[in-house]
Amino acid sequence: MTNPPPVCNYEGSDYQTSFWEQGGREYEDRAEAIALRRMLPKSGTLRVMLELGAGAGRNTPRYAGFERIVVLDYSTTQLAQAQQRLGRSPKYIYVAADIYRLPFRDRQFDAATMIRTLHHMADAPKALSQIQSVLQPGAIFILEFANKLNLKSILRYWLGRQSWSPFTLEPVEFVKLNFDFHPKAVRNWLGELGFSIEKTLAVSHFRLGILKRLIPASFLAALDGLFQPTGALWQLTPSVFVKARKGNFGAGATDPPTNSIDLFKCPDCGGIKLEEEKDFLHCPNCQAKWAVRDGIYDFREKIK
Repeated sequence: MTNPPPVCNYEGSDYQTSFWEQGGREYEDRAEAIALRRMLPKSGTLRVMLELGAGAGRNTPRYAGFERIVVLDYSTTQLAQAQQRLGRSPKYIYVAADIYRLPFRDRQFDAATMIRTLHHMADAPKALSQIQSVLQPGAIFILEFANKLNLKSILRYWLGRQSWSPFTLEPVEFVKLNFDFHPKAVRNWLGELGFSIEKTLAVSHFRLGILKRLIPASFLAALDGLFQPTGALWQLTPSVFVKARKGNFGAGATDPPTNSIDLFKCPDCGGIKLEEEKDFLHCPNCQAKWAVRDGIYDFREKIK
């Protein structure tokens, strides 16, 4: 039996506060909001969306057009922060789970997003394969990834200040469980899974400390927004957004479930008839029990 890929766990982290709110990243946040507005569906029936690597819910309010949103992260403390930010309502379903072992039935979601999360995936193709399986035919998948082929890394490589080449397709792990990816490699993985790419945006052109200190974040982000469509031609920024659509193959689309429990399957055996108890979900197929604590479904490890 092969070892599962390692997981980057933000349990107990103050990431939202230290990185986003106090870390001088208002520009990046605003630039990403512009990119998401360009990529999110603008019409049609927006039913159930899966937000992968949601963290403390920084982006979740930007998906307000969907009827229901599954807010997924590996860390329960991050999800508790998201719950505090968003509240408890039928609109939000909070799930702690490993992306390599998604606890969802096939073809459940009309859309999915994965922002600032792929860079923690040691086996990116495996993670993307899991996502593909839970999307409806024709569903939209918005993926952000850290770009290996960014201008800074190219210049550092040419100047001899960086040993790894930004031009090769394999990922580079620059810090433990932090990976940069070549845009062509990501396109290849998506294509092999039957996704067609509809839009590519180059994001965070001005991610330089001196610029962020001297120029207001709102102005920098607006300027970034003007340059983002150049991603269709080249990708030299540290962040790249891709809008992909799952091909219309295999079984057809299904109606979204009325009850939250009907979204789930057992990540151990794949059983789809989970039973809802007071503080856990029970799989009658393999007898696994999965905790439900403070409104968060926890599929990381079964209850012993």
